[in-house]
Amino acid sequence: MGIITVDWVARDSLFSTSISISRYMKIATFSLALALLTLGLTTSAYSHAAAPGWNALSRQADLLYRQGQYTRATEVAKQALQVAEQALGPDHPDVATSLNSLALLYSAQEQYAQAEPLYKRALAIDEKAHGPDHPDVAASLNNLAQLYHAQEQYALAEPLHKRALAILEKVFGPDHPNVVISLNNLALLYHAQKQYVQAEPLYKRVLAISQKALGPEHPNVALGLNNLAGLYRDQGKYPNAEPLFRRALAISEKVFGPDHPNVATGLENLAQLYRDIGYASKAVPLEKRAAEIRALRR
Repeated sequence: MGIITVDWVARDSLFSTSISISRYMKIATFSLALALLTLGLTTSAYSHAAAPGWNALSRQADLLYRQGQYTRATEVAKQALQVAEQALGPDHPDVATSLNSLALLYSAQEQYAQAEPLYKRALAIDEKAHGPDHPDVAASLNNLAQLYHAQEQYALAEPLHKRALAILEKVFGPDHPNVVISLNNLALLYHAQKQYVQAEPLYKRVLAISQKALGPEHPNVALGLNNLAGLYRDQGKYPNAEPLFRRALAISEKVFGPDHPNVATGLENLAQLYRDIGYASKAVPLEKRAAEIRALRR
């Protein structure tokens, strides 16, 4: 079953997207396989002129990432980091943005040892630049927590997620869309540990906030549907799970097109559900289509 985790990259950066705190990105992890799901973007409180060429490199890396060209995207993200460091110094917030972006690309390729020191350095820069309770700090906390989650280091991840959520609820309020990413990732942390009672109300908050703020067919709604469905599936509540998986798949197809990795993940989730309940004949065509989509990305 695929559950979705979300990484952020703070401020204007690689992977700009739609419900985050300052300017974040998301990457959706389904189980431990990574796939893009756009999340959101608002404006950073930190205003400055970017280093010459930095925005263009960041946009290029973003585009390459969206095309699934992770190796090339990593090369361009390294260039963006170098430009920011040389023009602005090692402790500038744009450097933190590039560090987060590069680390996230390493994480997407499961190169966790390369990602961890970059995330830690980005967090230190953000805390120094903005103070301990700034949304950009929450973004960096979340990213580091996601790294630990991906490696099943749950005890390290949980306090980081909780601190990120507390910052966002303090800054924006408990029902603001900017809280959604942090809620989702804390929920999936509990989900991964089979702490279903703790996870369910968080997933439901994610879904309710996303639908109210963004409408019923936004990618974040698909994220919430997928994760809540997965929670029901893992508890054997199959009749509750199926319509949620189907709706999440329909949203992904409409938003991203029929050949996007998120569509493959939705197909795989629904296929696995059918296998669990003994409907292999329904699962096979879904699995075949998902495999064809994955093959396009290789």
